[in-house]
Order: sequence, then structure tokens, then C-alpha cells
Amino acid sequence: MVPRRLILWIGCYHRRMKTTALLAVALGFAPLAASADEPFRCGKWVITSALSVQELSTKCGAPTSHDSTTQDVLVRNQNNGLMRKVGETVTETWTYDRGPSAPPMVVTIVDGKIKSIDRKN
Repeated sequence: MVPRRLILWIGCYHRRMKTTALLAVALGFAPLAASADEPFRCGKWVITSALSVQELSTKCGAPTSHDSTTQDVLVRNQNNGLMRKVGETVTETWTYDRGPSAPPMVVTIVDGKIKSIDRKN
């Protein structure tokens, strides 16, 4: 005869292991959600956010449309609590029209680096 205390401990152990395994799987997919860039094709090239802006221009040519905004970078002064400007950040949005059978792709470039690639809806 197995003591009741041992049966309860085994039951808790299995429940704890299931929870731990589920949490490990969920955390394993977290980086994939954070980097949800969508690669696309330009001719024979596959475009990803790992490319430089120069490589993107060389492989895909000029974008169909181009938008650029400049925003101030502000920090709080620790002495008086006021905000002061320490620089600027430039955000560019390049849109590539891929024809009637494929949706346009939007490439977001922040300070000269490709930040994200998304499908335009």
C-alpha cells in the first residue's frame, strides 16, 4: 500500500513539471514574436532587416514611395527636471509596390538602419 502523502506529492510533481514545460515553450517563442519582420523578394534577392540600407537600395532600387520624419531626442535634466534636446532621430518609411498579385511591403528605417519590414494592408 502506497501512503497517501506520497501520492499527493507525485501528483503535485507532475502538475509542476507540466507548468514548467508549458512556461519554457511559451518563453521559447517570445523572441520570435519580438522580431516579426517579414522578409520579401526583390527579383532574385530575399530582403530582411539584417541588410544595410545600401544593400536594400542596390537590390531593390528606389522605393515606390518614401516618407521621412525627424524627431527630437529629449532627456530629463537631473538638476532641475526640465527636458533638454540631446539629438535627433530620423525615421524613414519606404514602400515597395510588388505588382497586382502581391501586397506592398513597408520598410521602416531608423537612423540609417532597417528597423522593421511589414506587409501593407
